Amino acid sequence: MTLPLLPRPAQATDASAAEPQDTAVLDPAALANLAQLDPTGANRLMHRVLTTYRSSMARLLAQLAQARVQSDAATMRLVAHTLKSSSASVGALALSALCSDAERALRDGRLEEVPGLLDQLVAETARVDAAVLQLLADT
Repeated sequence: MTLPLLPRPAQATDASAAEPQDTAVLDPAALANLAQLDPTGANRLMHRVLTTYRSSMARLLAQLAQARVQSDAATMRLVAHTLKSSSASVGALALSALCSDAERALRDGRLEEVPGLLDQLVAETARVDAAVLQLLADT
């Protein structure tokens, strides 16, 4: 029997709004490593990487939403895998870890865990996107 993997009600995102915002959403060490690739900033590498990351994340979230509606575990797993790597590269370590957890649950067939993990993943993308937008405004 296949469990439906539809999104849960909005309560998951409401809970994330109550979380303290003082926790660094993006790892400073990962951002520093990225900045070292363009030390003078002349090539605007940080800006280009973060802009590309945001557009990729939006595309992947749309794919994830559609895959959830269709209960397409293979696509959900691919999205989680892809977002895991790109998130780690920009220092979104909590998001990367959630992606890893979701990918593992999907791979192992632990479908009862998937909706909650994906809800957390989506909520964390909102925090990451806000942090990336702030960085882009500062660069």
